[in-house]
Amino acid sequence: MNQPTQTRSGPLSGVRIIDMSSVVLGPFATLIFGDLGADVIKVEAGQKGKSGDLMRYAGASPTGDLGPIYTNLNRNKRSIQLDARQETDKAALMAMLKDADVFFHNVRLGGMRRLGLDYDSVKAINPGLVYVHCAGFGEGGPYEKRQAYDDLIQAASGFAHLNTLRDGSDPSYAPSLVADKTVGLFATYATLAALYHRERTGEGQFVSVPMLESFTFFNMVENLYGETFLPGNGKVAYTRSVNANRKPYRTKDGFIALVPYSDEQWETFFRLGGREGVFEDPRFSTYAARTENVTDLYAMIGEVAALKTTEEWLTLLDQENIPAMRFNRMADVLDDPHLVATGFFGERTHPEAGPYRSMAHPVHFSKTPADVALDPPRLGADTETILASLGLDAV
Repeated sequence: MNQPTQTRSGPLSGVRIIDMSSVVLGPFATLIFGDLGADVIKVEAGQKGKSGDLMRYAGASPTGDLGPIYTNLNRNKRSIQLDARQETDKAALMAMLKDADVFFHNVRLGGMRRLGLDYDSVKAINPGLVYVHCAGFGEGGPYEKRQAYDDLIQAASGFAHLNTLRDGSDPSYAPSLVADKTVGLFATYATLAALYHRERTGEGQFVSVPMLESFTFFNMVENLYGETFLPGNGKVAYTRSVNANRKPYRTKDGFIALVPYSDEQWETFFRLGGREGVFEDPRFSTYAARTENVTDLYAMIGEVAALKTTEEWLTLLDQENIPAMRFNRMADVLDDPHLVATGFFGERTHPEAGPYRSMAHPVHFSKTPADVALDPPRLGADTETILASLGLDAV
């Protein structure tokens, strides 16, 4: 059973977060809080030993309830299983909230009001609480009460249209839960900002993090492009990033990622490939011109890249300080020499699930380092311990 750690090294040590989120978006945010030292108590619904976070059952696992996605998202957390519809369990949850710093969830507000767990109800017992609601859509719009999932947000935000703009193909979703994870990061900074405000003023507050608005903000930073200045010119999407030739380039024996950026780097790259004089062409002589004619430019990169092996290019480009990286297949990432050298992937042993691969927290703090203190919990593993700490009996 995971035990609460008395002293954690991270910058959020001493912060208690009651986490009623599930699946990916919320748990990704609270994973970061846990890595940074917060005491994260994960509240999972259902009857004893059943249900819980749906991600527990996505993918095979040694225990049946520690699926690979769940395992990656839920370390440094303790699990308590409560059914907030039951008075005794709701009383236990309210007892936890009374002394918590953050209440974090992705349950629709109508449901929370019916449970008596809306902001006003919780604020009445803990005015300093930071109450964070990860919503699908912002209040006041016609989508306000709809459900939201990664696919739906990719479609509604215009993100799934980028493939069509790139190569004329049908719209498609990115092969990653990119909306969930991105909005999880929005929720992370929002929570930290509200905690900072409370540190200065003592005030708690309600924080809403809507998926559609957050992910559209993320998508449109570069892709508003020609519609930024009014009247717009209809050219949505940054021409460089949606270009069909923006991709890893084929070499003699594989693929390589190439990003010459300055004028000098571009000239050097083409010289190394035997194509001197490219920058005498007015289509490529300035940054603005290259942006407008990026399709032709990328096509030329592809022609030049194919002249040498990946290793030959990496050696030459490194010598000339031109940005380039070897193309990794997904499985190659596990053995990438840089990630191996920095210890990014490590191995831990779960007391019940056995050995598993774990990723180090990527951000480094010189005074308050992040750490991994707790393995992902089995469903309800800490229910009795947490209830006992509140002076309550286990159900």
